[in-house]
Amino acid sequence: MELMERGVRPSSMMSPRQVRGPVLAVLLCSALAGCGSVAASQAAAPATPAASATGSATSVTGSVAPATSATPAAPAVGCASVNQATSVTVRRIMHLVEPTRMGALSMTQRKTALVRALFGQFCNAVAHADTQKGTVACPADFGISYSGTFYDGSRALAKFVYGASGCQTVSITAGGTTQSTMVLGTASAAAPRLRADMAAVLGVPASMLAPPQSQVNPGGPKKPLR
Repeated sequence: MELMERGVRPSSMMSPRQVRGPVLAVLLCSALAGCGSVAASQAAAPATPAASATGSATSVTGSVAPATSATPAAPAVGCASVNQATSVTVRRIMHLVEPTRMGALSMTQRKTALVRALFGQFCNAVAHADTQKGTVACPADFGISYSGTFYDGSRALAKFVYGASGCQTVSITAGGTTQSTMVLGTASAAAPRLRADMAAVLGVPASMLAPPQSQVNPGGPKKPLR
């Protein structure tokens, strides 16, 4: 009798049911691990585009250069500043004593209307300087003149010298430039109230600016004296 060999069951073989269980478990673990990775990646992600856009807008706004203010114009002086004058100082200068008996004078006028009226007359005279040719016959000059300064507050606008005797003269100095004229012809026509406005600033009659014999008719040497 021949002995039959005992059949041996292969140890490496498993039933389909046994294989399915571990495979499902592995897939489930892999899925869970993937979800964890996604959640971790989202948590570590940088700022949202909205936040970045906000930052960019702030940066752009901050880089805008402020508007450059216009350079202020320099304050006017001289005849361009007549309407800015608020006061004038006046000093009478006596080059000769006889035959006048006029005393020294130094004063400040702060009535704006009077100050600007006189300033305007001086400027009108020098702006239309007399250009007469030849010799001008002037009456006796006793050396009486008035000098002073026009101010806007404490800021000097212009200096002046007004020769009140003989042939009247006016000079205005501002910004290093001096304009002057004799108060005859065109200058006299352009500043007809010069003497009256000068007297108003001083608070005296026009006849007191200089002795009557030293006055001259501003219309010209060929006309009779006033």
